[in-house]
Amino acid sequence: MRTPLSLLAAGALALLGTTALPAMASAADISFIYCGDKVGPVHARVIDEWNKAHADDQVKTEVVGWEQCQDKATTLAAAGTPVGLAYVGSRTLKEFAQNDLIVPIPMTDAEKASYYPNIVDTITFEDKQWGVPIAFSTKALFWNKDLFKQAGLDPEKPPTTWAEEVQMAKTIKEKTGKAGFGLVAKTFDNTMHQFLHWVYTNNGRIVDAEGNVTLDSPEVLAALQAVKDITPYSEEGPTAYEQNEVRAIFLDGQIGMIHNSTGAIPRLKGTKIDWGVANLPLGPEAKGPGTLLITDSLAVFNGSGVEEKAIEFAKYITAPAVQEEYELTGDDGLVPLRPSANVDKFVSEHPEWKPFIDGIKSGGPEPLFTDYKGFQNAMITMVQSVVTGQATPEAAIKTASAEIERFK
Repeated sequence: MRTPLSLLAAGALALLGTTALPAMASAADISFIYCGDKVGPVHARVIDEWNKAHADDQVKTEVVGWEQCQDKATTLAAAGTPVGLAYVGSRTLKEFAQNDLIVPIPMTDAEKASYYPNIVDTITFEDKQWGVPIAFSTKALFWNKDLFKQAGLDPEKPPTTWAEEVQMAKTIKEKTGKAGFGLVAKTFDNTMHQFLHWVYTNNGRIVDAEGNVTLDSPEVLAALQAVKDITPYSEEGPTAYEQNEVRAIFLDGQIGMIHNSTGAIPRLKGTKIDWGVANLPLGPEAKGPGTLLITDSLAVFNGSGVEEKAIEFAKYITAPAVQEEYELTGDDGLVPLRPSANVDKFVSEHPEWKPFIDGIKSGGPEPLFTDYKGFQNAMITMVQSVVTGQATPEAAIKTASAEIERFK
């Protein structure tokens, strides 16, 4: 069976005939696809420092918009003209590795230990690391204290369990007529991400340490049942909404609670809403605060001729001091990848960030699949079938479990 990347390779030459590519660089240059609309100031300075110190190994950066960034790196690699390294979602690393498009990036035990727990799992496949984490996000519960007051709830006591979350959503819906919870169920990648928040707040896993699919488990079934239970008290037609759209409704004061990233913090500070942020509520099997751990990584591509230098540069630009400065002084709302005294100081000065750190210890990664898109689509369909009442949680999980076996 041909993987999606094999199919991409077959069509890459046709695409190259219609797509402008960067001019050929020196054989020793490290070409770097950087996602976004510009290179951030911290990274711009560090790249300049590297280039001044490495006259024979210059980093040549190409800035590519988020929508095309990963596709361009993939297309070039599949066509046999890979860049040195690129910014990619860690979820794609297994697929790249199995198609021999990237090289492993060895990490020492000390390097692994420098990260918060479970983060290295997001880049690990068959006991090898295939990327260097460069960006990280987690989720927490945001609640509207004004709607809590209107519903007769204590505005200073957010839910700490799923049962409380469902009950409070019900109370808000019945007492105010507004949605108690912002449920994400659109045909969009974040629907799967949002479901994994529930899984990782109940000690569940989609894949175990040996690579076996464990979707059909009591912990995951309970998570899907909780989604079904909260659906009646959420916004109308949740299959029409992704995370940012639900957040916009929350920012308009029309939803009682949402699960969202640190990106909601500066947006809420620009509103008149009295809001709070707390750890995600926990399921009955939880061992501690949990969350989905999403990382983006620098992947080093196979066949560029500069693999070793690209690995050296990837670690240089993500070194602890550089990474910390990038995370804590930038405007991207990134959760720190590593603990430090500076991170502790930042959190003490910005206590609204604490829940995003708390959930890491018991959190879990995006599962790595050979066909990530196929896996993702099966999970979205599972959630949608339960939210719309087309399937019971039990039936939906069994169907999805059998389907995602094909994408391991």
